[in-house]
Amino acid sequence: MADGAFRFHQPGAGQFYPTQHNNHRNQNRATSPSGGRRPFTNDTPSPSRSPVNPSLGHNFTMYSQNGYQTQHGLMNGAQNHQRYGNLQMPKYQPQHHVHHNAAQHHVQHHHAGQLGHQHTISSGGFPSATPHLPSYAHEHMQNGNGNGLPSDDADELDNEYWREQRHFWEESKEMTGQHHRAKTVAQHSKGVNYVPLGAAAEDLQSDSHRTATSNGQTVSKQTWDELDLGGQGLCALSPVLFNPSYHFLKRLDLMYNQLETLPPEIGRLRNLEYLDVSFNQLTELPEEIGMLTNLKHLLLFNNHIQTLCYELGFLYKLEMLGVYGNPLEQGQRDKITEGGTRKLIEYLRESMPEPPPPREREWHQLEEVSETDVDTIKVLNYNILCDRYATQQQYGYVPERVLGWGFRKTLILEEIREINADIVCLQELDRCSYDDFFRGELSISGYKGYYAQKSRAETLGDNAKFVDGCGTFWKDKKYVLLDTQHLVLGRKAVERPGAKASADMLNRVWQRDDIATVVFLENRVTGSRLIVVNAHIYWDPAFKDVKLIQAAVLMEELQKLADKYTKVPPATNKQVFRFSDADDTPHPDPGPSLAYTSGTQIPLIICGDFNSGAGSAVYDLFTKKGMNAEHADLDGRDYGAFSRAGMQHQFTLKSSYGAIDEEMPFTNYTPSFVDVLDYIWYSSNSLRVVGLLGAVDPEYLKRVPGFPNFHFPSDHIAIVAEFKVEKQRNVQKAVEADFGPSSKK
Repeated sequence: MADGAFRFHQPGAGQFYPTQHNNHRNQNRATSPSGGRRPFTNDTPSPSRSPVNPSLGHNFTMYSQNGYQTQHGLMNGAQNHQRYGNLQMPKYQPQHHVHHNAAQHHVQHHHAGQLGHQHTISSGGFPSATPHLPSYAHEHMQNGNGNGLPSDDADELDNEYWREQRHFWEESKEMTGQHHRAKTVAQHSKGVNYVPLGAAAEDLQSDSHRTATSNGQTVSKQTWDELDLGGQGLCALSPVLFNPSYHFLKRLDLMYNQLETLPPEIGRLRNLEYLDVSFNQLTELPEEIGMLTNLKHLLLFNNHIQTLCYELGFLYKLEMLGVYGNPLEQGQRDKITEGGTRKLIEYLRESMPEPPPPREREWHQLEEVSETDVDTIKVLNYNILCDRYATQQQYGYVPERVLGWGFRKTLILEEIREINADIVCLQELDRCSYDDFFRGELSISGYKGYYAQKSRAETLGDNAKFVDGCGTFWKDKKYVLLDTQHLVLGRKAVERPGAKASADMLNRVWQRDDIATVVFLENRVTGSRLIVVNAHIYWDPAFKDVKLIQAAVLMEELQKLADKYTKVPPATNKQVFRFSDADDTPHPDPGPSLAYTSGTQIPLIICGDFNSGAGSAVYDLFTKKGMNAEHADLDGRDYGAFSRAGMQHQFTLKSSYGAIDEEMPFTNYTPSFVDVLDYIWYSSNSLRVVGLLGAVDPEYLKRVPGFPNFHFPSDHIAIVAEFKVEKQRNVQKAVEADFGPSSKK
């Protein structure tokens, strides 16, 4: 900076020097007044000087004659500011203070014409605000518009969308000085005093500590959600700003600084609704800006951005994208002219190229098994997002071509074939897609299937084919089908023997059409049997009691079915169907069916979307064999015997992903919700986990705000587990089955 040795002697309004008023019309830079003091030096260190290209600030005087460094009697509200109001003027120049205060204001007025649209800036805490700006920044500020403004195009000036841009730009350029918004808000709030810096820092530190030690749970309600860092002369942002301690922020003001880039970590502040980085030196935005899907206002006025990144297309809630004052390329400017912010965001989203794919999800092999082992079971569970639910209103961050069912169903089929599981359980599969696509395509891959719809399909006539349900597929060469069941959980709840349907049972449970399906299979070679359940529990978080009752009814029905299945006779024909005699693929000889003395001995796998996280009543019901009647999720409602005696089951169940140290971080991934909702439960007394499909690449997720997208066709991800059937002592082989003449060849 040019103020040299006296840089640190400027309290309040700072040092004042006589200003020459002659011959300054064409003078770009004025010289400092002569005197007996030590001359100014260009190399004096300054805490607000940009580390980039320091030579650009050479030859600037303490107060530029162009009017960028005008001094005010009120220094950003310093007269009312607790920290600055009592600072004393230096003793060696008291006689000039009043005189040069007036003189300096005269200079400001005298140069009003030269400044154009540039608002007067008070530098606040960095007494020479502009000398260390790059040279192009001064040109940008002098003309007041920059090269990107449509000021030379009358048609664009008359356009309603550019008028809107201009309106917000006018508001933003008023936000000069240090913490302008924070001070403005404080002045309009009665009884609010400025907090000394030390106390504020201690407060922030203690808030950060409380948040960091709460394991993601909010301990106390935040009393503030905005942060104003405007007018600070910042050249970079501290990494602390992007720590989890600040993820609650809804507004961040960074205008009137010297930022040349925004760090990629900005994408962590996913609750932001308002971000102002106007009047900086930005030339581009990071791809991670697309993670801020809650943004409603993103103001970029008076920067140097020529091309906006495609990731801005993810910001489907954006109401104002302020680009006035940037030299935008013509194609993007035209979109503003056509339809404003929404048109530009739509254009960026729909023209977005496919990004590089993520790394393959890791396969966790927990126990080595032979490829020839015929008593292993590989299970895939997948909520595939029904076509009717995949709307632009619900998934506005997804390009239309990616959200389309034609694109997504192809990806789903490819993923199923690549995983090559023995059992496939799909939720949100509509009848039309099952009949016209998946049943035929998966049969080519050797699968047979069973499908059932939600109960509302019964009353919809021709539109019933669009109602979703659950589809279960199994490898026909490995399993023979013994039985299927379709459970409408609401109906089963009121049909329970001896149960008197209460008002809560009728109004909250019976009306829901959520279902589960049961498929009873037998391994053609080993004779071991398997119960496979495919369930989809009610989604609404406000109906935790309904979810719990549905899960309890499901377990009650499974107990009955398991006991029933112990009496199913041995299979009599387990030969694999051959299309012709030319099909000479060798098949192992079928083995005898195994007999089970109790329902809990039969291997049980329960797949589905349970819309419940770890720690919920549904999760506890599965893992703890029951739930007492006083559980908070029941909310004191009357559900008959469930509310009086609780709910129990006899199965020993575990979550398959509990077999690794860290369970999946999520199975459902959207901008507004990230959690585990999908599970593969298994009976631990008859099965053990030997392999699991791991999580999605976390580096990839740093630039992806939600699914579906180019590589993940649903808002849920597929989960896959491989099991080994345990040999049980009391399980005996049934009588030798007659498999027909072909078995005796």
